[in-house]
Amino acid sequence: MTALATNQTNESDDSPRSDRSVIAYLAFLGVLLATGIDIALPAYDVIAEGLNTSADMSLIITVYVVGMAIGQLIYGPLADRFGRRPAVLSGLVLYVVGAVASALAPSFTVLLIARGLWGLGAAAPAGLRSAITRDLYSGDAMARITTIIMAVFLLGPIFTPLLGEAMLRFTSWPAIFWFAGALAIIGAIWCLQFGETLAEEKRRPLQFSQFRDGIRVVVRTRVTLGHMLANVFLTGAFFIFLGSSQPVFQRVYGRESQFAVLFALLGALTVPPLLLNNRFIERYGSRRMSMISCAGSTALSIVGALLVLVGGLEPDFWVWYVWLVLVSGLITLSSPAITALALEPMGELAGTASSLLFFTGFAFGASLAAAVSPFIDNTVTPFVVGFALYALLGFLCLWWAGGGETQELQDA
Repeated sequence: MTALATNQTNESDDSPRSDRSVIAYLAFLGVLLATGIDIALPAYDVIAEGLNTSADMSLIITVYVVGMAIGQLIYGPLADRFGRRPAVLSGLVLYVVGAVASALAPSFTVLLIARGLWGLGAAAPAGLRSAITRDLYSGDAMARITTIIMAVFLLGPIFTPLLGEAMLRFTSWPAIFWFAGALAIIGAIWCLQFGETLAEEKRRPLQFSQFRDGIRVVVRTRVTLGHMLANVFLTGAFFIFLGSSQPVFQRVYGRESQFAVLFALLGALTVPPLLLNNRFIERYGSRRMSMISCAGSTALSIVGALLVLVGGLEPDFWVWYVWLVLVSGLITLSSPAITALALEPMGELAGTASSLLFFTGFAFGASLAAAVSPFIDNTVTPFVVGFALYALLGFLCLWWAGGGETQELQDA
């Protein structure tokens, strides 16, 4: 793999970064994000027993995602003003504090507060990965690198639930949070070594007017706004999968003991198509491939929704699982290209734009999923119909965004 990434402003090392080093670093930051979510999934019952509570354990994920959403609005402007490295590093420190506080939490209320703090810290590595990529790449090259990062990142959701379940067999639930904190310390050390990617002359003043003007540019740029809206709806569909798969396994199909393994398998099945998609992006372009993968997910989703609504069918577990692998996998394929296309016109506003992209995705996407989740009890119908609706809306926004034009809406 050729060294495409140039080290623009690393004061201690002016040598170029290799693609492999960029991919490894940014994928690890993504694994930290996945760890904060996925490692807790197998521990719901154990945590509830340990804290002597009957509260809804899904709140452990919800407050984490809310913290991440809020954090996007903080770290984006900070990263555009002071650089990517200090912003990511400060987030990782907060990540460690939240993980340690979660491990030591004496009650469910304290645990939720700690998880919110943890999510706030996770917002920096989650949101700024795309800004760092935009600093170093552009166009289809960015989409290809983002796709590879996504493929490596998926190792987190593959192994983290299995690791969490294995750890719970030999130790108590706080250990999984201690483990996450230790990973973040490694990430902080790596952040110091990786260096800065935003040139000094491209940094923006930390003023509300600058942030406001940045938002104005983002929402007035059709290609960015369209892909941002597409990301909201597709993230909403993905969060239905992420937050409601475990209840479907347990309540609808009675297969809770198989959840960690089959959840990991689903992620593993997505990695080879992502790597293959990287070659297609190089040949056909990120715009075309994002449209094809999103259209495929939408079509399969609508077929599933029609079968459960019109046909009145309650699908067999393996039919539902194969359908889920296909529709969620195709959405995952479209995600890197959508991110690259949204940030392509932003230049020095990449930090703010990246934060807005992830904020709207996490905040509104989680809200969309939350509107569906309460209806999932002993049937998969709300799951399938909600997924299909959001996939369709995401595809329509993606189509409206156009072929990558950077003109503002008033000129479109």
